[in-house]
Amino acid sequence: MNENASSILTISLDAIAANYRLLAARAQPAVTAAAIKADAYGLGVAEVSRTLWAEGCRDFFVATIDEGIELRGLLGQARIAVLNGLIAGEPALFREHDLIPVLNDLGQIDDWRADCRNNGPAAAVLHLDTGMARLGLPPAELDALADDHSRLNGIDLALIISHLSRAGEPDETMSHRQRDDFAAALARLPWAPASLAASSGIFLGPDYLFDMVRPGVCLHGINPRPGQPNPLRAVVRLQAKILQIRDVDTPQTVGYGATHRFAGPGRVATLAAGYADGYPRSLSGCGTAHMGATAVPVLGRVSMDLIAVDVTRVPEARPGDMVDLIGPHHDIDALAEEAGTVGYEILTSLGRRYKRHYLGGDGEVA
Repeated sequence: MNENASSILTISLDAIAANYRLLAARAQPAVTAAAIKADAYGLGVAEVSRTLWAEGCRDFFVATIDEGIELRGLLGQARIAVLNGLIAGEPALFREHDLIPVLNDLGQIDDWRADCRNNGPAAAVLHLDTGMARLGLPPAELDALADDHSRLNGIDLALIISHLSRAGEPDETMSHRQRDDFAAALARLPWAPASLAASSGIFLGPDYLFDMVRPGVCLHGINPRPGQPNPLRAVVRLQAKILQIRDVDTPQTVGYGATHRFAGPGRVATLAAGYADGYPRSLSGCGTAHMGATAVPVLGRVSMDLIAVDVTRVPEARPGDMVDLIGPHHDIDALAEEAGTVGYEILTSLGRRYKRHYLGGDGEVA
């Protein structure tokens, strides 16, 4: 590990592998794919994809065609589906890089069918909207397709998918309705393997598993069941170095806007991280970091490069010591709750200035 690094992001590839094994065991007999969009949720698509491949994952989902092309360069034999689907002029790129388009509307179906007519059959995934009102065939287009299966002629229908809107919430009423609507839609279409559950949906029970599950963020340790014990291993630890410690007393203030005024004597440590590194500004005055098991609250505003924390309760703290912003006593989900957001946003926002340290695989990779 680089002792000169001001902040360190440690990523456990062993934990990602263990989380994949846990999810795959829970989803049996369904196939367990992996969604590794957004640079594997910010943790590095090269390292994460190779780890998952070594665990036996063969089916991958990305968001954009550029992500698909990058992943193809890493995993030559993987099956790679692109969730954002076809845009005009892209069918040739999908074929060139052996990528599978996710067809989100009748226009994309017609475009891919035309390409298959000219260049031979090729695989595609059909996406049905059962309640998200984002991508996927809406009900009227599903009706049209169900009435005319010939629109799929020449297309190798590899999978039919939908996406749950509220899989991680305690009230599962909408999830039940989406599951039933998805099953009803499948009955009206040519048979193909089906997939509904992504991360949280895997924990809703066997009726949600169908033929394939597509975990994404929970591979990286985010709790798929908020409010319940997390069954997954933590993947990331984020540490920032103390740059300076100073004694303070009333009526001194700290940071921009002087939003925190000291009520009495104490010690403040300034850390080498800020919102430019993905530590949200919304944690100003309400975030919690840790030195060992001791909580050290964030004081005043989070700035671009610096955070102030109260180390009064840690008299042994010295410049050069590392402070956990995410760690064993305060995980991503806890930090996200303080920030008023979700773990997904925290994870995908982690900046490039951190020294990244990978653990696992063939040993430690600095």
